[in-house]
Amino acid sequence: MRGTLTYKTLEVLGPEHEYSLIDQNLKILPISDQIIKSCCGRIINFIELPKFTFGKEMQLHVMEIKANKPFENPSVFEETIQEAVSTLSQIVEKHGAALLGTGMHPLLKLSDTAIWPHYHKKIYSEYGKIFNLNQHGWLNIQSFHLNLPYQKESDAIKIHNYLTLLSIFLPAVAASSPIFEGKVGPDTDNRLRFYKLNQKEVPSITGDIVPEYVTSTSMYKEQVIGRYSKDLTNSGVSSTLLDREWVNSRGVIFRFDRRALEVRVMDEQECVKSDVALACFIRASLRGMLETEDELLPHDVLVKNFNLVIKEGLNAEVSNPHGKTSRQVCQHYYNLAMKYADCDEKKYLWLVKQRIDEGNLADIIRDRVEKRAQKTIYTEAILDVYSTLIRCLRNNEPYF
Repeated sequence: MRGTLTYKTLEVLGPEHEYSLIDQNLKILPISDQIIKSCCGRIINFIELPKFTFGKEMQLHVMEIKANKPFENPSVFEETIQEAVSTLSQIVEKHGAALLGTGMHPLLKLSDTAIWPHYHKKIYSEYGKIFNLNQHGWLNIQSFHLNLPYQKESDAIKIHNYLTLLSIFLPAVAASSPIFEGKVGPDTDNRLRFYKLNQKEVPSITGDIVPEYVTSTSMYKEQVIGRYSKDLTNSGVSSTLLDREWVNSRGVIFRFDRRALEVRVMDEQECVKSDVALACFIRASLRGMLETEDELLPHDVLVKNFNLVIKEGLNAEVSNPHGKTSRQVCQHYYNLAMKYADCDEKKYLWLVKQRIDEGNLADIIRDRVEKRAQKTIYTEAILDVYSTLIRCLRNNEPYF
């Protein structure tokens, strides 16, 4: 989402997607630099095509897809990003690779991948001075980010604070990381389980993942960015990471360079259509929250609810005026979204409704793997289910 244009509040959707490079046996392939070099003759960070851009990620087995401009219309979002997925799939197939979505690779061994060693490696080197990068919370996480624009500071503050309320429950419908290291993890959203701890040496960077409420952007810059920059200085890092808004690892952050709020709390989904559905759900819910002026619950209550949602997903028992379980709260936000969605957004919200009713992707993957494992060894069951998920991404078909 480019910062050179100013959009009206919530006018457009700016998505960012992350996909693993894997072979036919689901083994990861840390070859993103080779793929980029094969396309343009040298190793660079990004390959920009007319409508979308491919790029590297910190993990050498992950590639990012971004649109070159944000979308007002979700149908155009779906069409463009699916074209990007198809184009990148054709490129990586020449290297014996395919693309896989979801929030974590189910079989990845940390020794099988590596950190991007080329331009921009200075950033990762600085992180490596104070954090252990050789852990799932750095090397085995894939998320779907959504940028939402604001026009005035007053709009930005409202959206930030309402996103704080909403973001707590997004993992209940967006979790897609039930398995890692070949076993079912202890939580519904295991990506967030690891993400919460990956920067524990400087806890002010992530906070509670749940953002603190703010009353002004100056307050945010001082109390959030200023605090973690001071803590990073005391940890001995260079200026590379100081006073950078993107260092903030909370679930929602300000991107002042884009005049946008960036939602970072969602696992990557199995296909583009599912990502679009989540984006429509968030934007339409926010319209409703701005209209109805939702009550801002105490921060400690939000954090407790969030941790329960990470653990138990839609079945979490929560403290919220809209329901006793996260499923009931998500149903409330779905109803609100349907009321304030435009016609094109409503075409996608059925998918969110089905996730609320029948289970998020993590629930479905776990159940399918365990059912398949009754007839074969567990690794083969994982391979069978995730082979279907590879096709879901390629064909843009939701997995139910």
